[in-house]
Amino acid sequence: MNNKVIAIDGPAGAGKSTVARRLSERINFTYIDSGALFRAVTLKVLKCGIETDDVKNILYYAKNSSLDFINNSIYLDGEDVSSEIREAFVNSKVSYIAMIPEIREIIVNIQRKIAQNKDVVVDGRDIGTTVFPQAYIKFFLTASVEERAKRRYNELCDKNKCTLEEVRDQIIERDYIDAHREASPLRQAEDAILIDTTGKNIDEVIAEMLYHISMKGDV
Repeated sequence: MNNKVIAIDGPAGAGKSTVARRLSERINFTYIDSGALFRAVTLKVLKCGIETDDVKNILYYAKNSSLDFINNSIYLDGEDVSSEIREAFVNSKVSYIAMIPEIREIIVNIQRKIAQNKDVVVDGRDIGTTVFPQAYIKFFLTASVEERAKRRYNELCDKNKCTLEEVRDQIIERDYIDAHREASPLRQAEDAILIDTTGKNIDEVIAEMLYHISMKGDV
């Protein structure tokens, strides 16, 4: 692969998407939000009334959906769903869709196709371990459960009726599912740089990442 891939992995609420988007803007790379791809498939499945254990129909709708990034927004079948995919009803189901091996294969192929012709920043849970194991540089972002729950709660509370405790329970459940799924479980790649974002703002995290990238000397 001639193009550079910056891989950012970590659990839910660690700040991956926000950091990855901001970092891509700073270094003029294309941002691929892998979580948005899984969320968009989940949204499609839920809107079509498909149960999360109906793998046959989930795969059918996933294969027959159009997914694309335009100006850092995710489009599903030609419609901008960037806000809708962040709603609570999608959050509660996306891990069940993402754990289906065939779904992960579909998403991986989309990511690799985009990266063939662009320098990219990609965030997710298995980017550095499975999707782009030869990535130019890898980061693993984490934070305490309490910190991640507060971030997700603040993100959701304006649009959904939910409690901090409910969000915290969802975070814990998702951590368990992501770490124990058979297909590409969440784990830190051996060559990934660990960054704990607890108590840090976005600028501080970006500065830390830019330092490590600058040490490579060719971006």
